[in-house]
Formats: sequence, structure tokens, C-alpha cells
Amino acid sequence: MLEIKDLSVEVAGKTVLRDVNLNVMSGYTAVLFGPNGSGKSTLLASIMGFSDYNITKGKIVFKGQDITHMPLHERARLGIGMMMQRPPNIVGVQLGRLVDATGRGKVNSEELAEPLDMVRFLERDVTVGFSGGELKRSELLQLKAQDPCLLLLDEPESGVDLESIKRVGQTVRDILDRDSCPVEKGNGKSALVITHTGEILNYLDADRAFVMCNGTIVCSGSPRELLSEISRRGYEECIKCRRRRS
Repeated sequence: MLEIKDLSVEVAGKTVLRDVNLNVMSGYTAVLFGPNGSGKSTLLASIMGFSDYNITKGKIVFKGQDITHMPLHERARLGIGMMMQRPPNIVGVQLGRLVDATGRGKVNSEELAEPLDMVRFLERDVTVGFSGGELKRSELLQLKAQDPCLLLLDEPESGVDLESIKRVGQTVRDILDRDSCPVEKGNGKSALVITHTGEILNYLDADRAFVMCNGTIVCSGSPRELLSEISRRGYEECIKCRRRRS
């Protein structure tokens, strides 16, 4: 589904990602751990194609197609969707109209919004005055409308209570379970999820985890095992382990 090959990225002239290699198989959910400022959000933004992220080296391949320099809107049309940690306010655009546009007129915004308790927000400007939990539900509503093949989730548990985390996890699982993404080599949708707490793992069957430190991937393995190791020993041990192996 997704191949990241020797990817290096600059933001405002500063190198943030260095030689990142990461694969997500079709039908797999991958988790990305790492300390604050390690480049995790930059990686997701680069995959999605945000213009402030300058790829200086390497490739991003999605479903066998090189999308390294493809515009953001074309990546979305191919089937990449992102849940942002801090989505911007869009004054003057109603959430319902955005959902209709995202679904290309093929969805019923009220039907999608009902399970997320977002019907009353459809006539409000996008994210304006939304609480933390409401922001997450708004992002999920847009993802449900888009129905992407690859979900990029930037800290879906941040800033929300336990009940909201449960709703986020269940909704993401429902999106991943939809059989609407044919892929030549493999089956099902995929996800790449940034998490600090690991709470989202209670709702998703994650297959693989990666650890990012100082702008590069330092190790990978079982999501639960890596989370336990990080909780006990911190990220510095991951860096030491990489040094020993190299």
C-alpha cells in the first residue's frame, strides 16, 4: 500500500526527516512512536503532500505509483486521507458542505454524522469553536465521507477524554473494515497512526510499529512490545540499540 524509500524532508530550510524507510502493507495498520519533535507529524504531512514540506531525497510510493511530487488533492483522490492533530478553522465554510464535497455528492452528511453526534455541527463553520473531542469527530466525519484506502492519523487520542477515545477508535476501525479499496497485491485498507499513549491500540489491531527519533526510523517491531519497552526504558534506549546494531 505505502512505501517510503530513503525519504529526506526540509521544512523552512531545515532538514527534519533523514533517510526514512517505512512500508505499510495492504490491509495492515502500522503505529508510529517517537518523542515530541522527532518528525512524526512531518512524515504524515509529507505523505499527504502539504506544500510546506520540501522533499529533497527519496520516494513516496502509494499502491505502486510514485506520488513523491504529486499535489495534495490528487493524493486524496487516489485514496489517502489524514486526520490532523490540530485542524485549522475554516471560517465561512459549513461542515456539512465540506462533508458533501469530500464525499463527492455520494454521501448523506446527516446519516454519516448521526453516529458521531455531529448532526448539530453540520451548519457550523468548520472547527470554529469546537472542543477537543468535537475536533476529532469532525475529522472522522470527513474521513468517513472520503472513505480513503490509506488513513493517516496524527495522535487521535490527544486532547480528548476516555469516552471520546473509545468513539474515535471504534470509528477508525469501522472505516478500516469497509470493503471499498481494491488493491492488486493484497486486500483491505491500511493505516499509519501516530500515538504517544498507545490508547488507540485498545481499538485497532495494529500489525507493526515503528519508532522515530531525530528524524529517522530507529527500530520496528510488535506494537505492544515496543510500547511496553518505551514505557519502561524510554526512547533513549531505542537510539542506543540502533547504534549497537550499526
